Amino acid sequence: RDRKRKRGAGGEAGTEADAERAPKWRTRREHEIYSTRLLDALRLVRAGAGVAPSPSPARQVREAADRALAVAARGRSRWSRAILASRRAHRVHRVRLHAPAPAPASAQAQTLARKAKTLGRLVPGCRKLPFPALLSEASDYIAALEMQVRATPAIVNPAGRVHARKKKKKKKQ
Repeated sequence: RDRKRKRGAGGEAGTEADAERAPKWRTRREHEIYSTRLLDALRLVRAGAGVAPSPSPARQVREAADRALAVAARGRSRWSRAILASRRAHRVHRVRLHAPAPAPASAQAQTLARKAKTLGRLVPGCRKLPFPALLSEASDYIAALEMQVRATPAIVNPAGRVHARKKKKKKKQ
């Protein structure tokens, strides 16, 4: 069976569709838009506007040309959206890579951290606790040790007294 093509209003076979299918980059206006954007991108490359330089100047120029082409395409095609999306991803990744390093800890903070680590070793089971929990556990442990110190002589002394009394009784005999 033969299939028939749809014909336009004038009876010609898809003149509007053919015009849309024609290579987009052949119009003078599209060339002007692309070349303007390319020149702007190349100026930025030459000025070194990027935060992290690419491995080579040739690669920078190629990436600038690709970006300009994708911007001129206005994201209407898959490849232009992919280029623009990868550019956004690279920008986010670059910002993450080159985030400023945290300020070095002050001498007082380092001393406090060292002492907290030592305290964590002294209190049983508290080596890896965060600082506030470590302080709470340490105060509990200190209170328990104080109670132990008070109770130990009371336990030892009566036994010592009993033992001393037996010795005294034996001496008397």
